[in-house]
Parts: sequence; C-alpha cells; structure tokens
Amino acid sequence: MKKWISTLALAAMSLQGFAQNEVTLDASQAKTQINRQIYGHFAEHLGACIYGGLYVGENNTKIPNINGARKDVIEALKKMKIPNLRWPGGCFADTYHWKDGIGSKKQRPSIVNAWWGGVTEDNSFGTHDFLNLCKELGTEPYLAGNVGSGTVKELSDWVQYVNHNGVSPMANLRKENGQDKAWGVKFWGVGNEAWGCGGNMKAEYYANIYRQYATFMTDWDNGSKLFRIASGANSKDYNWTEVLMRDIPHHMLEGIALHHYSVINWDKKGPAANFTEEHYFKTMQQALFMDELIQKHTAIMDKYDPKKKVALVVDEWGGWYEVEQGTNPGFLYQQNTMRDAVLAGATLNIFHKHSERVRMANLAQIVNVLQAVVLTKEEKMILTPTYHVMEMYNVHQDATNIPVEIKSNDYVFGTEKLPAVSVSASKDQAGVVHISLTNIDINKGQEISINLKGITAKAVTGRVLTSAKVQDHNTFDNPEKVKPTTFTGASISGGTLKVKLPATSVVVLELK
Repeated sequence: MKKWISTLALAAMSLQGFAQNEVTLDASQAKTQINRQIYGHFAEHLGACIYGGLYVGENNTKIPNINGARKDVIEALKKMKIPNLRWPGGCFADTYHWKDGIGSKKQRPSIVNAWWGGVTEDNSFGTHDFLNLCKELGTEPYLAGNVGSGTVKELSDWVQYVNHNGVSPMANLRKENGQDKAWGVKFWGVGNEAWGCGGNMKAEYYANIYRQYATFMTDWDNGSKLFRIASGANSKDYNWTEVLMRDIPHHMLEGIALHHYSVINWDKKGPAANFTEEHYFKTMQQALFMDELIQKHTAIMDKYDPKKKVALVVDEWGGWYEVEQGTNPGFLYQQNTMRDAVLAGATLNIFHKHSERVRMANLAQIVNVLQAVVLTKEEKMILTPTYHVMEMYNVHQDATNIPVEIKSNDYVFGTEKLPAVSVSASKDQAGVVHISLTNIDINKGQEISINLKGITAKAVTGRVLTSAKVQDHNTFDNPEKVKPTTFTGASISGGTLKVKLPATSVVVLELK
C-alpha cells in the first residue's frame, strides 16, 4: 500500500507545474497555403551585417569565402531554407545609389553611413555581389529602392539593369560589368519607412509618390510581373494603410509593408541577455500584439480588397533591445536568447494564422544585427536560438495551413496575463502534418490535449528547443548551449494528441 501511494505521489510530482490546455485542429478546413516567403530575412548596411557578417571580401585568406561571401554563413542559411533576402535596407536604402556599387571595385566611390554609426563604406558589396549571393543561397532577392533621396529614373534604371535581357542602355552596362544574363528580380520595395527615415512624408503624399515610381518600373499591365511593395505602416498607424489602399490603384500594387518590433520602450529598451522577468513579459506583450495588428490592418485592406489580392508584407519584425556593452550604439549588435526563440515561434504561428493576407515577411536582421540568426566574430560563427526556431519551422513553408482553436492557460506576471500557449499546424504536399507549439511561460510547463479532426496518425516525433533559463544563449566559447534536441513529451491515442511542453520552449511535431 505504501509503495502504491508513493508511486502516485511521484506521478503527481512529475505533472506538477504542468497546466492543462485544449487545442483543436480541423484538417477539413485546411485551404490556405503558408507562403514560404513568410520566412524571409533582411540584410541592411548596418553594423557588421554586410561587412564582416555576410561579406569578408574576395581577398580574405583567413575566412573561407565564395566570391567574398562567408562560406560558413552560406551553408547555415541554406540549411535554414531562407526563401527571400531583403537588401540594402532599411533606412540605408533611401540613401543608397545603386550605380555607386557596380563596376570596378577600385573605382567605386565611398559612402558615409549616416544612419548607422557614421562609418565610411567603400561600396565593395553592391548589386552584383548581393544578387550572386542570393543565387548561391537559392533564395529570391528583395531589392529596396531609393525613393527618399533618389529619382524615378534611378529606380527604373535599376529594374532594367537587373531584369532586362534584351538590348538597352542598362542591360548593356550590366554586360560590360561581367553579367550577361539578367537576374530577374521579382520583389521590389518602393522606398522604406516613408513616414520616417524614408522622407518623413504624409500618407497622402507618399501614395502619390508611390504611384509615380510604380508607373515607370514596368509597363501598363505589369507584364514583367514585378511584385511592388509599398512602404507601409509603422505598427498601429492604421490611417497609413487606409490611405494607401484607398489612393493607390490596386493594379499598381502587389503588397503593402508593415513594420513592428517587440520593443519595451524606445527610450529604455532593456538588456538583450541579462533581463528580468518584467523585461521578458513586456517583450512578449509586444510580440503577441502582432496578432491584433494584423487583424486590424487586414480589416482595412479587406474593405478595399475583399479578394485579398494585395499582400500584407511584414518586412521588418523581431526583438529590439539595448546594444551589447562596449559596442557601437549605431551597430545594433545584441545577444539572442531563449526569449528570442519563443518570440520567433509565437510570431511565426501568428503569420500562419493570417496566411490568407500575410504572404511575405522578413526577420530583422540576418547577421550580427537585432534578432540575428547568425553571429560572427572574425573566423568564428554561431547559430542563435532564433536560427534554430526558423530551421525547425521551415517544414511549414508552402504547406497548407490547418486552422487551430486554442483554449490556453495564462502566463501571469503581477496583475497582467498573456496566453501561455501558441500553436499552428500545416499539411505538406506529401500529406504529412506538422504542428508547432510555443510556451512563453517561464515558470510552468503546459500539458496540452490536441483534438485531431480529419487527421489520421499513429505515431508522433518531434524536436524541442529549450534551456534551463530564459536568458540562456550561445556564445563563441559555448556555441551549442542552446540547440534542438529530440522531443519525447508527445503521445498519440486515437484522435487525441497529448503534449507536455516544458517552460519557455518551442516544439515542432511530425505526425505519421
């Protein structure tokens, strides 16, 4: 009897801290594709993102490279399966004149990067370098055009330079510079943050400027099939979206951008690694606010575009904290912890939920800046917790979204609360179902009961990303402190899947 009681007590202890949540997946309602472009990234001339991060120069003998681009970074990004890469900015885009970055590298003029640290750059990384890097990565380039300080002719010439395969002044110039065949760039940003660093414009003014630029980028009916993306709203500036959807003819518009960072306070952002639970909770508030933002911007877009032809492009998102101590404040170099991992997982789940309208997104940024997936230091490179989440989640790319209903417990801090559990699911072309789950609660594990409607599965496998502390991160001395491991906390019986999520964790499951 005593043995039986002690066994029960041990069982109860093993469940202690796990709270019950209910989830329903309905495969019969799966209709919308999760566009792989949601998993895009962003590379700006900012700090060590380009120089030292992606690019170390063709003459570098210490760091293995392919035409100057770091070989170790290329291999890591290939494994992550990045679908698109945005360049050259950001705020930098509206100061960048693309002709300064072509031709002989010895003859290229230098530029002072006034936005980010005031450093002088030599323009050795330009259009050819970026587009050839994208080709090496197997990713689509997303070029951000200069509207703030550029001209209509400058942008239309750039389009011709990279896309025209016939005889033309710009195509001939491209051939003179060693590239015979056009790259065929599809994605184009028409300026960046026009409401701020892109020109401090009013929405009505920018809408007219956009119309002008878009007119000369292609022909009457966009026969070149460009995907033109308007500079969109800053977070909850719903009026900006309203004006653009109202004033820009939709045949001239393929996407509208949205920028939202998970920032506690722009004047006091808090540390990237040595943060408190209060810092963490407030960051998660801002991250989960993405759901409301998308709902409200989508409602405005639906009013003018009920068939959802215009995409919502969240081409800047991620966590933004104070820079690491002793680094240049203008370089935005920050560590990346388990906080960033659950932030990324929860955000991607939100994008999946709204995949009808959200068809492209870009995490800011790819190397050494903000919520980077890769950090470099001379010859060394590390993968961050965010990298691992993006790599785990890539099974959802181009799969069909399965609608999810969630009854989640709360993660409580003081008098405030947030839903602890975030879930999304998809079915790929082979019929395989993947489920991604996050638990943002740093104090409690979560036990989840998932009702599988229209899904027949007999076995479940998975991977988990978690660590002892939410502040845990990888360093150049300990590069694998946080990495995915095999997940054994899931079991399936009949039409029910049981999952035990550890505190502060991201899990991706595969049903078989």
